[in-house]
Amino acid sequence: MTSTSALRIHPDDSVATALRDLSAGEAVLGITLADPVPRGHKLALVAHRAGDVVRKFGHPIGVATREIVAGAHVHTHNLATALAGEADYAGAAAQPARREDAAPLLWHGYARADGQAGTRNEIWVLPTVGCVARTAQKIAARADARRPDGIDGIHAFIHPFGCSQLGGDLDGTRAVLAALAQHPNAAGVVLVGLGCESNQLAALVERLPVDARARVRSIGAQAAADEVADGVAAALDLAGRAGGARREPMGLDRLVLGVKCGGSDGLSGLTANPLVGAMTDRVTAAGGSAILTEIPEIFGAEHLLMARAADRECCAAIGALVNRFKRYFLDHGEPVSENPSPGNIAGGITTLEEKSLGAVQKGGQAVVTDVIDYGARTRRRGLTLLEAPGNDAVSSTALAAAGANLILFTTGRGTPLGFPAPTVKIASNTDLAARKPGWIDFDAGCVLDQGVAAAGAALLARIVAIASGEATAAERNDEREIAIWKRGVTL
Repeated sequence: MTSTSALRIHPDDSVATALRDLSAGEAVLGITLADPVPRGHKLALVAHRAGDVVRKFGHPIGVATREIVAGAHVHTHNLATALAGEADYAGAAAQPARREDAAPLLWHGYARADGQAGTRNEIWVLPTVGCVARTAQKIAARADARRPDGIDGIHAFIHPFGCSQLGGDLDGTRAVLAALAQHPNAAGVVLVGLGCESNQLAALVERLPVDARARVRSIGAQAAADEVADGVAAALDLAGRAGGARREPMGLDRLVLGVKCGGSDGLSGLTANPLVGAMTDRVTAAGGSAILTEIPEIFGAEHLLMARAADRECCAAIGALVNRFKRYFLDHGEPVSENPSPGNIAGGITTLEEKSLGAVQKGGQAVVTDVIDYGARTRRRGLTLLEAPGNDAVSSTALAAAGANLILFTTGRGTPLGFPAPTVKIASNTDLAARKPGWIDFDAGCVLDQGVAAAGAALLARIVAIASGEATAAERNDEREIAIWKRGVTL
C-alpha cells in the first residue's frame, strides 16, 4: 500500500513510513492522522495496545509501550525494542536461495597476479604504529607529487595504534594492516615502522603470503638516516614498476562489493538499502562477491540471513557470530540494543530491530556462503558476513581489508568519509542528494518514483564507470581514511 505521502512496505505491517512531512488531520492511506509525522517517521495503520508487537518490513520492530491510536506518530515515545541478550539458534535450518545467471556486463580493471582485480592502480603507505603516522603522510605526499604516469595515486593510511597493545587486540591491528597490504588496488605497499613498537615490521611482513612480499617495501625509522627520503624512494620504485599496468575488460565476477550504511534515516530501508541489495544480487549471480558487516546492526534480523545460508555450518556460524557480538556488549555492561544513534532517531528509526531489518537488505537475497573474523580476507564467492562493529570507519576499513574493491555506502543523513577502496555514496532521499552534491554519487530517492529495477540499472552503470576509473565524490575530495577496531587494554 503506497501513496505519494506514505508507504506500507509489507501487507503484515502495522505502520507505514511518511514520504514527506505530514500534518495532523491529513487523510493518508485511508487514515486520518492524529499527530504530525515527519518524513521518514512512522504512522500507525491500526490501533495498538501497550505490549502489542509493532511490525514493519513484515517483521516485529518492537513493542508498544502504551496505547497507540490509528493515525498516531510511532516513535521513541511509544515504541521500544524487544531485544535482550543472546539467543538460541539451535533449531535454525539453512534454506539456500536460488541463484540466477545474469546477462554479461563488463568493466575495466587491473588484473593482479594473485587472481584479484583492482579498481585502482595505487601505491599505499601503511604505518605499523601511530608514532610514524606523520612520517607516512610525508612520504606519500612527496612521492605523489612525483608519481609516474599509470599510477592513480600514492596514499598514506594512518592510525594511532600498533603499540601498547596486547594479545588479540594487537593481533587484530596486525591482521587488518596485513590484509590491507594485500588489497588489489595497492600495486605496491610501503610499510613504515618505528622500531620499538609492539607491532614489529618483521612480524607484520611474516603475515603476508610469500608472493605478496615482492610488492612490499619496509622502512624502519629508527634505523634509517633519513626515513622520509628512504620511504619516498621505495614508493617511487614501486610506482615505476607498477605504472605499466593497464586496465582490461572483465566481468562482474571480478567485483567484490563491500556494502555499508551510515547515518541512516527512515527511508534507508525503503530506497537505498534495497537498491544496494539488488546490486549484491546482480554481482553474486554473475559469480562475484559481496561482503556484509556491521554485526550489531543485524541484531533482530539475523534469522533472514540464516534462512539463506549455503549450508548448516554457515548457518550455525552466523548465529555464533551474533551471540559472540552480543556477549561483547554484555561483558562491557552494555545492553545489546544500544542503537540506533541520535541521527538515526532524528531520521525516523526507533528501535534496533527496525534499523537491522532495513540494514540487512543491503545483502539482497544472495546466498550467505561464508562467515569470517575481523581482519580476515574473503575466501568464497557469494555473500560473506564479516565480523566488525557498526562504526562507519571501522567497518568500512574491515570491508576493504577483506578485499572489497568497491564499497557501496548508503546514507540518509550524509557523511564525507571515504576509505581505501572507492566509496560510492548513495543517498536514501533526493533532498540529501540535492543539498550535498559534493558528497553524494547517486540519488536512491528515485526508487520511489522509478522502482528498484530502473534505479538499479542506473546505479549499476555508475558502479561500472567508477570501477573502471571514474572518481567518486570522496576521491575528488581526497577523503581516504582507515580506522582500526581497538578491543583490548592500553598499556
